[in-house]
Amino acid sequence: MAKTAVTLEVNGERHEVWIEPDRTLLDVLRGELGLTGTKTNCLDAECGVCTVLVDGLAVNACLYLAMAARGRAVTTIEGLARNGVLHPLQRAFIEGGAVQCGYCIPGTILSAKAYLDENPMPTEADVREALAGNLCRCTGYQKIVEAVLAAARELATTRPGS
Repeated sequence: MAKTAVTLEVNGERHEVWIEPDRTLLDVLRGELGLTGTKTNCLDAECGVCTVLVDGLAVNACLYLAMAARGRAVTTIEGLARNGVLHPLQRAFIEGGAVQCGYCIPGTILSAKAYLDENPMPTEADVREALAGNLCRCTGYQKIVEAVLAAARELATTRPGS
């Protein structure tokens, strides 16, 4: 299959890659761009470890074609921190002990970010439902939910009009 030049905006930077049209965003992020924070697991959009943001929406990069990301802003876990300062979600996960093995955490944090951007004041039940597509075998979810709620409270104090 012939390769095509594709320009992708990932974490605020433009990258030109030569790829086959059937390559997934997951493959390109990890293989061509070296962004290994996005994990590979089920390859069937069942576990959420490959979650990234495309124009702010959480998508499963294992099924999302890289060609579909042209002209869109892609954010991976590597792009969430700004100028060396962790995002409140990243800090809350670390401070709250929500990170154990860490394998699922990048996708979970990005799913939580997309959710909090749309729903800044969630309840515990809201967070559990929003993260239902992100599986974790280590934490038991309680600390993850608590971390998301803590980040929501912090973000609420930093939003304009708060």
